[in-house]
Amino acid sequence: MKLKTLQSIDLAGKTVLYRAPYDIDTKEMNGALEVVDDLRIQATLSTLQYLLKRNCKIVILTYVGRPDGQVVEKLRTNPHAKRLSELLHHPVDKIDDCIGSAVDEKISHMRPGDMLMLENVRFYKEETVDDDEFAKKLCHGKDLIVFDGFPQAHRIHASTTGILRHLPAVVGLYLEHEVNMLSNLLENPKRPFAVIIGGAKISDKVDAIANLLPIADIVLLGGAVADVFLKAQGRSMGGSFIEDIFVDKVKREKRDWVQDAKDILKQAQSLDKKIICPKDLIISDGLSIKVIDINMEEVPEGWMVLDIGPRTQQDFVEVIGQSKTVFLNGPMGKFEDKKFTQGSQAILDAMCHGSAETIIAGGDTIDFVRAYGNLDNYSHISLAGGATLEFLAGKELPALAPLME
Repeated sequence: MKLKTLQSIDLAGKTVLYRAPYDIDTKEMNGALEVVDDLRIQATLSTLQYLLKRNCKIVILTYVGRPDGQVVEKLRTNPHAKRLSELLHHPVDKIDDCIGSAVDEKISHMRPGDMLMLENVRFYKEETVDDDEFAKKLCHGKDLIVFDGFPQAHRIHASTTGILRHLPAVVGLYLEHEVNMLSNLLENPKRPFAVIIGGAKISDKVDAIANLLPIADIVLLGGAVADVFLKAQGRSMGGSFIEDIFVDKVKREKRDWVQDAKDILKQAQSLDKKIICPKDLIISDGLSIKVIDINMEEVPEGWMVLDIGPRTQQDFVEVIGQSKTVFLNGPMGKFEDKKFTQGSQAILDAMCHGSAETIIAGGDTIDFVRAYGNLDNYSHISLAGGATLEFLAGKELPALAPLME
């Protein structure tokens, strides 16, 4: 994928609309709102430093949360501007709107090197319906767009696809790096290539599993995703969480994830690929905990799977040790409870101590690593969540198409 890059355009002295990926939750600390996780802000620093060196005027655009077209005080971008200023060691001004005469006047008085954070664009209902007139207003007074919002690139919004219809645009260094890393997974991974998928929901991962299956050398499944595949194999899973039927009320479509899992297992057979489900499981009824061999025992009613068992952990660790590329999305168990972190910890330890290129994606996975390890021990941390999975599923991300050469 060939993208329009910063180096391909004259930026000197330009007023830049910087589409940032700052959809970051906040929490109250010492009487003030602070961003919960500044990883996405850190990821954009190199792009912003590049723009500052070229004396750009930088106008920052992002959305935060789901205010549904209403002004929600706790979803303002003030904490994001404050944290960005601290990390960048550069003042970042803030204005309480993203369009209108006050914004236009503020931008007209900006000098080279000035930075202005706009208000949460989702305070306007026109944002989420990709209203074209609203998109034009967002672009007013700017010369070009630098788009770094990879986590939002799968959205058809005024601040993603809309603005790209009205100004020339290039990608930022963060987005470029994400796309290059993920493209390499799909096109030229070092082999053997192991894909490890866990987490609670299969709905946002099934298409990525299907698309990665022909590319990967082996796919390992844990978490509640594995429960769906075990059910597809005819196993009785007791009271385990299984996301089985999804009904899209908008499209009036029903999707059976267990049937999807059956289809993927058949696809694996036809491609002569290995999908490895857990052979033993750690289960609990809320009081007791035990390990069962899923080939010999069923999960009893009232019990649920909460982690992969020790033999499965050993098998997965051996696969990781033999691999040259490892992609992980999702924990192996209910990591919020320390009693069920062993599977996830075993996977992460093996990734850290092996020689493979290691890529981690997904909010829960990142949270677990931060709680029990060090993010610096991995080759790449993908911060994009749903956009990463859609990219790996082979889907076109709407905001990326206009950014391609």
